[in-house]
Amino acid sequence: LQQQRGGTGPGHARVAAVHGGATLPERLRLYDGWAAGYEQVPGPGKPGGAGPGPGPLRSPGPADRRAAARRGLWHRARSLHRRGFRCLHGVDGSAGMLERARSTGLYRQLRRCVLGQEPLPAPAEHYDAVTVVGALGEGQVPSAAVPELLRVTKPGGFLCLTTRSNPSNLRYKAELEAALERLEGQGAWRKVLAQEVERWERATSEEESTQGTGYISGVVYIYQKCPVPPVKEG
Repeated sequence: LQQQRGGTGPGHARVAAVHGGATLPERLRLYDGWAAGYEQVPGPGKPGGAGPGPGPLRSPGPADRRAAARRGLWHRARSLHRRGFRCLHGVDGSAGMLERARSTGLYRQLRRCVLGQEPLPAPAEHYDAVTVVGALGEGQVPSAAVPELLRVTKPGGFLCLTTRSNPSNLRYKAELEAALERLEGQGAWRKVLAQEVERWERATSEEESTQGTGYISGVVYIYQKCPVPPVKEG
């Protein structure tokens, strides 16, 4: 799909649709139909897009270290795979996206789950790292789902989350950051990084564009789950 300045073209029409006012079943059908050509549309961490680098996930240690990823961003799975992560699990609400991810051979396990609507299909404290790239945003995964991501992360494990800073997502971004700060205030995790990225991905319209650049900005958050404090005897 040809990407053009200012967000014209069929790829951006799809992006605008899935981030618009469509109902959840409608959005899932859009993603099902989009799965075959999804990699051709630039986005966070994809060709033509910006997005997060691996951060603390650069040196995974044991080759079998577990990581979970949400949304069909198998380009991110390839990046993790090259850095030594070999036990990747993924979830997505779209059957089409899951089938496309399965065809890459990068994941040991793929499960259907609508994050924010149902619990993740994993036990507590199961993963060394959890990533959600490109899904935390207006009309997508609600910020209320963040504690569920924390639940499945091991103490000392990392969570890499992203969201957009374009005008239509600012209310969601404020809600998300409030949720992140509440959890930090409760001692559930500590902030490792909050990094703004100017050219996050192509804008879907001039109104969404940052200062007429044709791009929108975004932000990467990395947190480390705090260990459970030892129980004091006596």
